[in-house]
Order: sequence, then C-alpha cells, then structure tokens
Amino acid sequence: MADLPHPLAAFIVTEIRRARGASGMTQESFGRAAGFSASHVSAVESETRALTMDFIKGADRAFKNGGLFERMVGKLGAPSWFLPWLDAERTATQLRCFQPILVPGLLQTESYGRAVIRCDDTLSDDEVEKRLAHRIDRQAVITKANAPQFIAVIAEGVLRRAGLAFREIMAGQIKQLTTLAERPNISVHVLPDEVSMHVGLTGPFSLARLPDHKWVGQMENQLGGVVIDRDDDLDTLMSRWETVRNEALPRRQSLDLMKEVVTSWT
Repeated sequence: MADLPHPLAAFIVTEIRRARGASGMTQESFGRAAGFSASHVSAVESETRALTMDFIKGADRAFKNGGLFERMVGKLGAPSWFLPWLDAERTATQLRCFQPILVPGLLQTESYGRAVIRCDDTLSDDEVEKRLAHRIDRQAVITKANAPQFIAVIAEGVLRRAGLAFREIMAGQIKQLTTLAERPNISVHVLPDEVSMHVGLTGPFSLARLPDHKWVGQMENQLGGVVIDRDDDLDTLMSRWETVRNEALPRRQSLDLMKEVVTSWT
C-alpha cells in the first residue's frame, strides 16, 4: 500500500471490512455498490492489492457515510490535495522530477528527510517521524519490481548546500544518490551552477505518465501544493522539463560531479 503509510492503510482497510460486516454486505454486494469486483474487494481486504483513493471513495458511496473514510485519510495521513498525486505516483510508468532547492523526496535518506521535515518548527517529534515514515514508504515505488523509469534533475546548489554541521548528512545523501543512479531505471542529472538563469528557477515540479499514457503534474508551495491535469498546464510543465533536462549534465558527468562535491569537503 505504497500510496498511504502502511499503518494508516491497514487501519482504513480494517475499518472498511468492519463496516461491511456490520452492514451485512458480502464482498460482492459491497463491490457492486462501491464500483469494484468481489475479487478486487477481497484483494484489498487481504492487503494483497493497494488501497487507493478510488477504493476509499467507493467505500464511502457504498456505506452512504458522507465521505467518512476520505476525511479520515485526509486527517490522519497525507494532505487531501496530495492524495491524487500519490495515486498517480504509485501507478506511473514514468516519473520526472525537477528540484532546484532540495533532494527529491523519493531519493532522500532518512537523515536528510528528517532534517528537511524538522525545518517546520510547528511539528512535534512524533509528527516529524510520522511524516518521515510516510516519505520513506513512498520510495518503494522506484525500487519495486517493474518500477517506473525515474529521471530527476537537481540543481548543483542542492548538493553544495552543506554547512559543517550538515556535511555528514549530505555526504550520506550524495552516496545514496550515486547508488540509486546506478539502477537501470533511475537517472539523476545535475544542473550546474554555471547555468545561472533558467526557466526552472520558478520552482520545483514533478510529472507522472500513467498506464493510459496520460500525464499528471504536481507542484508544491509554502501552503501545500496542487495536482496538474489540464492539458495546457501540462504542456507548459513538459516544455519546462525539456528545457531544464537539456541544460543538465549527462548521467555519467553528473555522477562524477556528485562524487567531486564530497571529495572537496575532505
């Protein structure tokens, strides 16, 4: 259940199964009301098939509960705006990510991810660890069997943003980047500092190609984020992706630069 933190997904599945039993519905009758086959319902309830937002919304329709389970996910798990992107990310055949500020979440180490999340000083230690666990769970999407092709472009400044107290964490992060970039489905490209002005300075974004060949985009900001599915907006993001990808270094040169950054600290 890569699209939700496993404990939350397991909890929601248990509650759906309990509600189905209490209402006297069989898996077949529940499936008809929710829009899924009995075999699909069985696979979700046995946790051999991922729990998706479509299934959660279908359960709410079947029980006519006013969207209870969807609200539970939004309250206990990822922000509601992010859930459609998690569904897209989980099923994507291709993923693209441009990051001028941070290492992409799908590539972060636990130490780096924890440091990034801790920047929000309104979060308790428990909330930090909960968000970190969710982020690490998501990373299975690029290392699983039949994983999507994943291409990331990272600004060189992201790698060099490492004061003395942060260098050990950053060195570990760069080591993970070089290790992941050796996988056949993962490419990490560095946009060098010498490219001082480029269209990507307007902010980070991600793109996912779905099994039906459609693309979905995602952009984050200080207040949350937005999932992009309008054709005109996707065309703009695709154009910007091609621009920053063309300005970035090739794969092997990017790996050499990452290693050189760490060497320069010793």
